[in-house]
Amino acid sequence: ARRFQPVFVDEPSVEDTISILRGIKEKYEVHHGVRITDSALVAAATLSHRYIADRFLPDKAIDLMDEAASRLRMEVDSKPEELDALDREILQKQIEAEALKKETDVASQDRLERLAKELSSLEDRSAEMTARWQAERAKMKGAADLKEQIDAARIELENAKRQGNLQRAGELTYGVIPQLEKELAEAEAAESSDVMVEEAVTPEQVAQVVERWTGIPVDRMLEGERDKLLRMEEALGRRVIGQHEAVEAVSNAVRRARAGLNDPNRPMGSFLFLGPTGVGKTELTKALAAFLFDDDQAMVRIDMSEFMEKHSVARLIGAPPGYVGYDEGGVLTEAVRRRPYQVLLFDEVEKAHPDVFNVLLQVLDDGRLTDGQGHVVDFKNTLIVLTSNLGSQALSTLPDGADTEAARDQVMAAVRAHFRPEFLNRLDEIVLFDRLSRENMDGIVDIQLGLLQRRLAPRGITLEVDAAARTWLADRGYDPVYGARPLKRVIQKELQDQLAEKLLAGDILDGSSVPVTVSDGRLAVGAAAPAQAAVVH
Repeated sequence: ARRFQPVFVDEPSVEDTISILRGIKEKYEVHHGVRITDSALVAAATLSHRYIADRFLPDKAIDLMDEAASRLRMEVDSKPEELDALDREILQKQIEAEALKKETDVASQDRLERLAKELSSLEDRSAEMTARWQAERAKMKGAADLKEQIDAARIELENAKRQGNLQRAGELTYGVIPQLEKELAEAEAAESSDVMVEEAVTPEQVAQVVERWTGIPVDRMLEGERDKLLRMEEALGRRVIGQHEAVEAVSNAVRRARAGLNDPNRPMGSFLFLGPTGVGKTELTKALAAFLFDDDQAMVRIDMSEFMEKHSVARLIGAPPGYVGYDEGGVLTEAVRRRPYQVLLFDEVEKAHPDVFNVLLQVLDDGRLTDGQGHVVDFKNTLIVLTSNLGSQALSTLPDGADTEAARDQVMAAVRAHFRPEFLNRLDEIVLFDRLSRENMDGIVDIQLGLLQRRLAPRGITLEVDAAARTWLADRGYDPVYGARPLKRVIQKELQDQLAEKLLAGDILDGSSVPVTVSDGRLAVGAAAPAQAAVVH
């Protein structure tokens, strides 16, 4: 006879998970001694479903609720930040007062008197805040004790019913439990809005836990971040000169994602950057990573020239079982699995084998990819940028002031000839970078000199580059075919080499100001002035 009957248990929906959380909420409230709001339960179910991909409901939602309640309990038991800072200030002033007691001069005695008054005021304030904090803790403890008593009474009620003790069951049902619930309702109704410690788990606290688990900023945006996002073009434009269309396209994608308006089943944005070499395609991606994560290295950069052979596709998603490197995982999938919220840069995609784009189709359309080990990797919180130099010859050879529309058509024709329609059709936007003009070079000179100045900053050395020297660098570094890269070589050869010689010879000392001018058609690094005479530009 068959002994085992297969039973298939489906993952509950978000709505079912919310019902489950409501059913077990009281147990967690009693365990942690805090109140959990209903909106926090809804947030735990919805946020875990959307952002935690490798686990299932209701388990991940329960863990989220549990950790949020645990963190709040730790905050309740710890001294509030404001009170802790005040006590530290009192301690510092007490140490200073003890030191001043040994001094006999008039100034020290005056300072000691002032300190005594300040200490008295601070200690009064600290005592008041401590008393208020202790009262809040006592009130919360009282509510937690009542919940424990209610929980114990309900367990006793179940036991009484099971044992047939109807008299005790009646007392509990109509006397003890209603009275305890009434006292709890009164205690919770007495909660004030002006509290030093939070008394209940809120959706914001649940979102903070999700952010800590995944690195995805799902917490409610602060006013400062909203202003920052609204002025995103300005911030990116300071690093990427002369590419307004590209900067605007990327900024709009990030704003849509942070406002929650993008398709939840696709990446935050996917772009193909086209244009000549050295015009800022890779630099814009770095600027974007710096804007989102305060670090321009916070991205995965994959040079597609390394994927020119058909078999190299396996390196992206990992080797299948039975092949060498199966345990290592894929370059792309492992990076995103470990850090799901980041910028992905596929550099010079036209050099990759055509089969590589078959892998990317699923990422661009569904926001997910199955690696060599069978794990589904979530790409929904990545921003994907592909760069290419296809057709750039048409843009780079244009004479100054010429109409770019015809050249742009040539570029797009080259792109359509190289990439399959199903690949191009899945991209959010194809962005053409303009060729750099001579006017753009002035801004790029300022950026490059700023980078050099930052490298000299730890030694306190200030570069004073006059307008003539900046113009000289821009003229020598301008090349319509090669973009901004020749400027880096000019600065390296004409400025950095001279600086290196003078630093090694001891002509430039730490903390000095170094004038840079043009003399006899050449860049001249002058004698260093002392630090106090330096004017920082």
